[in-house]
Amino acid sequence: MILGETAGARRFRSMDAYARFTSTAPIPVWSGSSSGRVRLNRGGNRTVNTALHMIAVTQARGVGPGKDYIDKLLARGKTRTEAIRLVRRRLSDVVFTALCADDHAHAERPSQAPASGCQLAA
Repeated sequence: MILGETAGARRFRSMDAYARFTSTAPIPVWSGSSSGRVRLNRGGNRTVNTALHMIAVTQARGVGPGKDYIDKLLARGKTRTEAIRLVRRRLSDVVFTALCADDHAHAERPSQAPASGCQLAA
C-alpha cells in the first residue's frame, strides 16, 4: 500500500513534507493550558497512515524495534496513544529514507538526480 500510494519519493521536498502527506506530522494545539500538546492530523493520505499504524501496533506488541521505543516513551509519561503516534512518525521517516535510497539506486540516468529531500549522505 505504501509504495502504491506514495508514487515515488521524488515528489516530496523533505522528510517533513512526506510526514505531512502520511498524516504523521503533528499539529500543535495552541488554545488553553495544553501547550506542548499535539493532535491527530486528519488530513493527508489515510491509506498510508493506516499502513504505518498497522506496522506501529505490530511493533508495539514486541515484533520489531518499536517495542523498546514505546517502553521508553511510556516511562517518560507519554500515554500509549501518544507513543503509537510518535512511532508512526518515526516509521514515516524510515519509509521515506528507504524510498529515497531505492530511488537513488534505481536512477536510470544521471540527469535524474533525486530531489532535494532525497539527498543521501555519501
